[in-house]
Amino acid sequence: MKKLFLILCIVLQTKSFSQDKPGRAFFTGNINFVLGVNENYNLFQQDDDESLIIPTAIFARIGFGYEFKKRVAISFNSGYDYHWNYAVSAIPAFGSLQFNLWRNGDDIFFIDTSYGKMFRMSKNYADGNYYGLGLGYQIAGENRWNTVIRFDLHRKGIIGFKNNRLDSFSIGIGFSFF
Repeated sequence: MKKLFLILCIVLQTKSFSQDKPGRAFFTGNINFVLGVNENYNLFQQDDDESLIIPTAIFARIGFGYEFKKRVAISFNSGYDYHWNYAVSAIPAFGSLQFNLWRNGDDIFFIDTSYGKMFRMSKNYADGNYYGLGLGYQIAGENRWNTVIRFDLHRKGIIGFKNNRLDSFSIGIGFSFF
């Protein structure tokens, strides 16, 4: 009888823990836009045809990762960054660590940090480091597709710029597929 009870307890415990999935793999992508202040804008000139805020860069990113127990996720990403006001194009390759601050069902508010290497496509500047810090909101979608809205601070280590870096703040929209 004790053996039957022990076997029953083990089966029930195994069954109850198998319902809680330890993690899941995902695929992600996003497009970020950087807005900057127009240096040619004159504040009190009426027929200027210039805007105060103008787009200055675009970033396209794609990556894959793994989410651990719906709280922490790591991912490996790459993409293409183009700052047209500086004629700088780069390919960042970086790892990200995401921490989910708040969950409402399958909707997630998160913070993430990134670190990696930035490869230059031209000989004008040397390769450098890439750093990122961001906040985002993932909105649960149908099936396994989710919409992601993000605000990110990017720092690219480029010798020749002020303080040997190029900083930018971006607004992005993307997806995640689990």
